[in-house]
Amino acid sequence: DDICLAIASAGDNALAMLANNPSKVIAIDLNPAQIFCLELRVAAYKALEYHELLEFMGVKISEDRLKYYHQCRKFLTKSARSFWDEKQEAVKKHGIGGVGKFEHYFRIFNKWILPLAHSKASIDNLLSPKSIEERERFFDHVWNTWRWRLLVRLFFSKTVMGKIGRDPAFFTYVGGSLSNHVFSKIKHGMRTLNPAENHYLHWILNGTYGEALPFSLRRENYEKIRKNLDKIEWHVMSIEDFSERCKQDNTKISKYNLSNVFEYMSEENYLSALSKLIDISQPGARFLYWNMMVPRSCPSALKNRLKSHIKLAKNLHVKDKAIFYNNLIIEEAL
Repeated sequence: DDICLAIASAGDNALAMLANNPSKVIAIDLNPAQIFCLELRVAAYKALEYHELLEFMGVKISEDRLKYYHQCRKFLTKSARSFWDEKQEAVKKHGIGGVGKFEHYFRIFNKWILPLAHSKASIDNLLSPKSIEERERFFDHVWNTWRWRLLVRLFFSKTVMGKIGRDPAFFTYVGGSLSNHVFSKIKHGMRTLNPAENHYLHWILNGTYGEALPFSLRRENYEKIRKNLDKIEWHVMSIEDFSERCKQDNTKISKYNLSNVFEYMSEENYLSALSKLIDISQPGARFLYWNMMVPRSCPSALKNRLKSHIKLAKNLHVKDKAIFYNNLIIEEAL
């Protein structure tokens, strides 16, 4: 029964929130392209059966993606139609889950870079089920070669990622070595966590999820999400503008999925944005967000308005399949 706010980010997490039957999910993003991605995903849940959704997303091989697009197209706004009409070839080739800049970045990695270090057999071996002892032994003695270490440090540098991967604005407040950070996180994901169950690692290394699907694409969640599609809305909007709108409408939010949006802000702007969100929160509202390389958590100026759930966040973070993040932050409005 919660009213939830999610940073849209193409829509997978916002859609996942529908599975727990909220009162409403409001997705916002400053980038219209992310909103168009969410809009097409919503249309896909409306128009397509489960196996068709997986094909359309790019999870399964398909010759019918353009047919599926035209089934979904009637549910799109004029702006979204115009956006996606120009990307039909990419949709046909990769599915709608594979047309983004970051997905293209990882396609370059698994097609051209990764084969310089590891064979397809080694990749399949890494992604096969193993005990933690077997995973550690395989990583240490088979996977972690000097070529692998060199390629990770080159390909995941700020320079390369800023050119063909992430928005360069992400690095404005980043200190330290990005490639060293990525290497340590990949190591954790391959040794400590189970790569066989990690859809992110499957996508990065193979260009497809295989059987390790994200929450929003699992069969058991398909009907739950589909029946709640009338409860999601989306807007191209900043956090600040959204907060003002909620004040005018007297809307109170109880759950926040804020991705790593605060890493793109200065400390001053982070404090201001978080404060505005607390203003529109129900007592006990939960805030969830990630830090990758820029530390952001309960500013001292807000200690009397926020409670940090440090132990809970740490316990969840060590199991987090989104391996690149350094910290998971969970806070509660007082």
